[in-house]
Order: sequence, then C-alpha cells, then structure tokens
Amino acid sequence: MNLTGKVWKYGDNVDTDVIIPARYLNMSIPTELAKHCMEDIDDTFAQGVEYGDIIVAQDNFGCGSSREHAPIAIKAAGVSVIIANTFARIFYRNSINIGLPILECKEAVSDIKNGDKLEVDIETGIIRNLTNNKSYQANGFPKFMKDIIEAGGLVNYARDNWGNE
Repeated sequence: MNLTGKVWKYGDNVDTDVIIPARYLNMSIPTELAKHCMEDIDDTFAQGVEYGDIIVAQDNFGCGSSREHAPIAIKAAGVSVIIANTFARIFYRNSINIGLPILECKEAVSDIKNGDKLEVDIETGIIRNLTNNKSYQANGFPKFMKDIIEAGGLVNYARDNWGNE
C-alpha cells in the first residue's frame, strides 16, 4: 500500500492535549474532531490538511493522556500516515487499533522538511522523499498489524475474521 502526501512537521512531545484539546472530548463524531485537530499547536492544520497528507514528528509523539480521540481526529482529518522518531506506546497501539499507520524512522525525520512530498510504502516500510529524492527504511510492521491496518482497524479486522462464525 503506497501513500503519498505533503508533510506537516512537528517537534518533540506532541501530546494528545494538543492533538485534540480536552475541550472537544465531549464530541465523538470523527469529522467533528478533525475540525479541531492540532489547533493548539498549529492553527492552520485543520483547514489546510488534505486527504493523504503525512505528519512527521520527532520524539514521543502522542504522549500524555491515553485518549483514543487523538488518532481518530488525525485519521479523520485525512492524514494517511505518521512518521516519528518514537511514539508514546499507548498512542502507538490506539493508532493501529483504528487503522492509522505509524512508522518510526529517525533518519527520515531528521531529513524531511515541512511541506516536502513523500511516498510511503506501508508493506516494505520504505519512505521516499519526492522533494529531495532520498529514501529511508522505517521499521516495518508484523503481518498481524499490517492486516489490522489494511482492514481499517481492529474492530473491522475482528468482524471480518471472526464475526458470525
């Protein structure tokens, strides 16, 4: 699965409170959450992000509260993949559970600039920066995680594989 998009780049410790501020946690509709995604760190994101765009961040992306709203808001905003040096473990698992691919690759993060255009192959973990013609190898996913992502999340995967037996 190849994903192509423009980069929105952020720094270290982007926590779930800036991904989706707590004042919006009374909402549960993904498209409504998307309207407020990243607004406390980047007030241009929700209006400027396009379907397929990619978030690139440094260390500990998704730290803070374990709320599932954060990856849901990002995915609903149209982000196709997140690349970071490291992710908070609960955010990592929540992202996979909703079918949002996330990759760790320090070399790519250090080279990629805001606004670059990337092509990401989720199957192989290869990240191609189409702006500077460089390629990077991210840590890949085990097969069961790829299957969950391709199904659109854990609920869909479980329904497709074990429902109505």
